[in-house]
Amino acid sequence: MFPLLVKKGGAHMSLSKDSLENIEEVDSTVSFVLNGEVMTLNVDPSKRLIEIIRDDLNLTGTKISCEIGRCGACMVLINGKPQNSCLTMAYQCEGKSVVTIEGLSKEKLDPVQQILLEEGGLQCGYCTSGMVVSVKGILKQCPNASFEDLREGLSGNLCRCTGYGGILRSLERISKECTVKKQE
Repeated sequence: MFPLLVKKGGAHMSLSKDSLENIEEVDSTVSFVLNGEVMTLNVDPSKRLIEIIRDDLNLTGTKISCEIGRCGACMVLINGKPQNSCLTMAYQCEGKSVVTIEGLSKEKLDPVQQILLEEGGLQCGYCTSGMVVSVKGILKQCPNASFEDLREGLSGNLCRCTGYGGILRSLERISKECTVKKQE
């Protein structure tokens, strides 16, 4: 249980050793859907989602890297939109749907993952889950995404190994094979 301190009667107060008898403990729960499963967790509302996913739920596909929202390694989908889990607090997930890399496919590789693998769009793999999640979010928002749309959508994801050639080849293929083309 996370202790949230509140003065009885609801008034604000500064805490001192003498005032501890005037406070009570309050439960703090956050409920959201994670990878299709309803979760109700008793956590500090300001705990970062990345810590909940990795430490509390042991889903380690979402990576920790910069911890300030600049690299994209911790990307998850929240209500279908890519979001840095290192910048997302538990309370911001209340009632929402969260999808991690583990939630994208259960049996086999997702087509985006397969293309990245085939085109050499990964090397050490540390950034890969964030890139896959970002691309999936872009495709969800824009089913007819062009190569340029995908490239711009990945602007918040960094890779330190590949030199981006394989990633760009992957985006070109994804724009042709994984998008819904408009019927003419």
